[in-house]
Amino acid sequence: MQGRLRGTLIGLAVGDALGAAVEFKAPGTFKPIDGYRAGGPHGLEPGQWTDDTSMALALADSMIHVGWNLEDQARRYMAWWHQGEYSVNGRCFDIGNTVSSALSRFETSGDVLSCASSDERASGNGSIMRLAPVPIYYADLFPDDIAKLSRLAEQSSLTTHASGRCRSACRYMALLLAGLMHGVSRDEVLSPTWEPLQQLRAAEPLHPDIDEIAEGSFRHRQPPQIVGSGYVVQSLEAALWAFHDAQDFRTAVLKAVNLGDDADTTGAVCGQLAGACWGEGSIPQPWLDGLAERKMIEQSLAGLLGGTPHVKEK
Repeated sequence: MQGRLRGTLIGLAVGDALGAAVEFKAPGTFKPIDGYRAGGPHGLEPGQWTDDTSMALALADSMIHVGWNLEDQARRYMAWWHQGEYSVNGRCFDIGNTVSSALSRFETSGDVLSCASSDERASGNGSIMRLAPVPIYYADLFPDDIAKLSRLAEQSSLTTHASGRCRSACRYMALLLAGLMHGVSRDEVLSPTWEPLQQLRAAEPLHPDIDEIAEGSFRHRQPPQIVGSGYVVQSLEAALWAFHDAQDFRTAVLKAVNLGDDADTTGAVCGQLAGACWGEGSIPQPWLDGLAERKMIEQSLAGLLGGTPHVKEK
């Protein structure tokens, strides 16, 4: 289980770094990714990662040091935005419009529960891309307290993405990650009749668009219907499409990032799932060795895996 817990966060960063070089490129317009590559819209070096990993590290740091506190999570996102903390190169070179708008409102009002837009048109993938620290730190809530795990995952979205689609996507993805980290088989976790999924739905129904994914929409579609976009519904569906029938971590994540478009985030979401399923040991050694600023990720893992969860909801 330790390897699967570690693999969830490391997989996020690896998928992010693999996709960074082809972010915003249309599928089929680039040489397929088969390893780290320099370039992309931010001119990164091979193995460097983007905002997906930075925000995950900020979220992890908050939980490690103060427990569960949404205001502190938002303040750490702001430290990344304004001071470049948690960044691979010491500066914030990429931030989504939904995230920057929410943090700007928080900076002005100080009210973390009203800073993010709940408009369904503001349903980006920024809260699922960073989700891994929540089910890692609160892994012991599965399977006995799925309602609390679900609530924490949903609350983690509220700082920047408050739409029903985003909150629901975090609830569903956290459950998938928790099951995989506990060694439940991929087929069982992805089954629409999985008992913990029924418990999740009973606690609060999933948004219809997310429930369609939970019913298996990713099994029956292929590109161009599968799109690695920044829209949370398409992003989660694309990551699950790449993951659900892949033979290993490498195959899943490369399939995800080679969809292009929002490739770093599709890779980060798929990397979380694949890392939780197959563990750190399944990640190709060159990708582990070439991952930039690995020390930052290891520091987060030490805190997430060594700390005692404190559920102080605010």
